Amino acid sequence: MQWVNAFSTRPSLEAAVTEVVEAAQQALQASADLAIVFISSAFASDYSRLMPLLREQLAGSTIIGCGGGGVVGSSSNLSATYEAEQEPALSLTLAHLPDVEVRTFRILEDELPDLDGPPDAWVELLGIAPEAQSHFILLADPFTSSISDLLQGLDFAYPNSAKVGGLASASMGNRGMSLFCNYSHYEEGIIGVALSGRIEMETIVAQGCRPIGNPYRVVQGERNIITELEETQGDMPSECSSPQPPLQALQTLIQSLSYEDRKLAQHSLFIGIARDEFKQELEQGDFLIRNLLGVDPRIGAIALGDRVRPGQRIQFHLRDAHTSAEDLELWLQKCQARLGDSAVGALMFSCLGRGENLYHKPNFESQLFQQYFKNTALNGFFCNGEIGPVGKTTFLHGYTSVFGIFRQPQDRN
Repeated sequence: MQWVNAFSTRPSLEAAVTEVVEAAQQALQASADLAIVFISSAFASDYSRLMPLLREQLAGSTIIGCGGGGVVGSSSNLSATYEAEQEPALSLTLAHLPDVEVRTFRILEDELPDLDGPPDAWVELLGIAPEAQSHFILLADPFTSSISDLLQGLDFAYPNSAKVGGLASASMGNRGMSLFCNYSHYEEGIIGVALSGRIEMETIVAQGCRPIGNPYRVVQGERNIITELEETQGDMPSECSSPQPPLQALQTLIQSLSYEDRKLAQHSLFIGIARDEFKQELEQGDFLIRNLLGVDPRIGAIALGDRVRPGQRIQFHLRDAHTSAEDLELWLQKCQARLGDSAVGALMFSCLGRGENLYHKPNFESQLFQQYFKNTALNGFFCNGEIGPVGKTTFLHGYTSVFGIFRQPQDRN
């Protein structure tokens, strides 16, 4: 198995396409079974020309991709990584995948099966057998409102398959959104590729938050509104705690924070929902991070950006550049310890709010990735939402970086 990537910042689309194709083909020196392309929204007026240009030079390769407000990539000789934000850029991955089946698909919103129906409906829609245990790469129009339904349905039908991806994006002031699949150009729906056979995909979901205070159990709430909490120890209520309005608990917590964290809480406060109901001691990474949408001071209720139910555990979180960097590095360390030097290719799906907006320096996350995976071709883009698993469930995230890291299965004697 071989993965290579090439990156160009040439302002001419023709020159950029020629540069990345020639560099990638020279590095690959084999037939390309899969091409993945991400193009900067600085080229939005030229999106319709991208597939015809690539068809001339890559005919026969299965191809998917999309437009992004920023593009991520590594050079063809793996000597550097780049994160081009607010400027013309094109990043192309070519993969030679012997003994791997590559299946693409496109889904429109009105084609999604009923979530109350059987998993067979999802299998029929995609035409992919669950027994293949495929790995999914998903790219979607950000205005497709049923993306969470899609992820829920795919988890239902393909519980043993990992799914990563992102929502197409545009830079500030640019509304161009595009998806590319097998040399066709689309402006709506969901496209994807399923990879099965002799290929494995590891996932990293770096939400960039750290917990503060203690966990709480939801005592009363409906949909995304919490009206009563109680502090917990492990998975049991604390002996000295009693149910209280969540706003009261939050105010008490903020008073106990350092001056720096109190300032941070004014604009970077989030809520983590524990994914493992049985884990005694919750740690960073055990939570699905969601936005704190608002409070009702009359009754002390809070609203968050996801549904919760009584009995679930939550914990307040903070996010800043230092925490995000530490969180990503922790996940990279753990993944590199598992994979060693076996990784050959990777995809990075990062929120538009990360990058230089968060770290105030260029190429931060891609270079950090390269420190742990030196010989791994990297491709990606900055998204309007990131797709990746927390626990055994796939979610649409925000302010997150998701990585899909590919390798060939290790032979077992």
